[in-house]
Amino acid sequence: MRMRAFSEFDAALPTDQIRQADADRLRSLATWAYLLLRPGMEFVRQRSNFIAGLLLQGLVNAMNSTYSLRDTKTAAGVQQPATRLRSGGPGSLIGWDTLGWQGRNFTGKGPAAADIARFTGHPATEPIRIYAGLASAPDAESRAVLAVRDLQRAGGFGRKNLLVVTTTGSGCVDPALSGSFEYLGGGNTATVAIQYSYLPSWISYLVDQSKAREAGRALFDAVYAAWSRLPRDHCPRLFVAGENLGSFGGEAAFSGAYGMANLTSGVLFAGPPNFSTLFREFTDQRDPGSPEVQPVCQDGRIVRFANDPAAAIPPSGQPWNGTRVLYMMHPSDPIIWWTPHLIFSEPDWISQPPGKGVLRTMFWMPFVTFWQVTADLPFAAGVPAGYGHRYTAGYVYGWNAVMRPAGIAPGDLASLKKIIAAGG
Repeated sequence: MRMRAFSEFDAALPTDQIRQADADRLRSLATWAYLLLRPGMEFVRQRSNFIAGLLLQGLVNAMNSTYSLRDTKTAAGVQQPATRLRSGGPGSLIGWDTLGWQGRNFTGKGPAAADIARFTGHPATEPIRIYAGLASAPDAESRAVLAVRDLQRAGGFGRKNLLVVTTTGSGCVDPALSGSFEYLGGGNTATVAIQYSYLPSWISYLVDQSKAREAGRALFDAVYAAWSRLPRDHCPRLFVAGENLGSFGGEAAFSGAYGMANLTSGVLFAGPPNFSTLFREFTDQRDPGSPEVQPVCQDGRIVRFANDPAAAIPPSGQPWNGTRVLYMMHPSDPIIWWTPHLIFSEPDWISQPPGKGVLRTMFWMPFVTFWQVTADLPFAAGVPAGYGHRYTAGYVYGWNAVMRPAGIAPGDLASLKKIIAAGG
């Protein structure tokens, strides 16, 4: 799906951001060179499993080595927590040096109670953040168990709102995802996540796809097992979230919409890959007449889809009671639309009115459309918020729809959008 030329977006960026974007794109292009060669490698595999296996495993091992080195470092400005409410901090069962690059970003940053109080105008609670990295425990199940133990230690099950996040491939929890949840929850929140790979999502889904599902299921099951033993009047509201491959992995804990409704208080997924099991099921079985770019499923009773969660979320006039499940999906996000089926099959969205950020002249051609969408993948996040795979401010409105916090006015959401966009 072709978006506006990226050079148009870059023109508005500061020079240092342009240099960083160029470097990121070069790394992405190198990665995608491997991905685009992989079909040929699969052909070779059919002829000689042994040779292809060596080639593929060698490339995967090389990429693992490259990205694992970054995991041992800490981003500039990130400090070890001085509070007992964060993994890696005083009294934590999980060592700071085991959290990895993304884990240290997650527990070493984020809004403090004072930041949240300034937004709400009321006293706030310090949010709890729990994370287990690849070095924290040997496998997904043991990392999930360790994370739950640290969550219990920090008092996470005593909070009003508890969030289970399935991370992206590299272990990232989007700061906008967690920060919006914490601000709208008045800080009376606990968020828990675990890492399952060193590799970025666009590589992980080829070689670590099963790890994402395993991690999503293991963490939710471990949290739910402890949560379900609490007295009904003393347990937090339980939420689930994920972005990109995290959406795919987060779905693994559920059999369908009713499973989500019965086991949680709300679910928020952003930019789900096209192969996400439940996302595809809901989309393929959408109500007649609803477009693929913003489908309606079973009159929106449980599951809904939003191109722009700041606007009305369809279907209008239909009740959305009980647990709310929301998929945020930009029409210009190639991660949502990329699939090998584009090679030979015309998707429904091609013949439907184009969404925001999509060329009106877009049409389907065998092979050509597949490569057009593929070419957009490395640059999916290198665009302004609200386009492509940038859901930053959308989390404010997405969480507001799912959590339904009391006393939040439209003006408050606009203020929070600015805070989150500024990295708050």
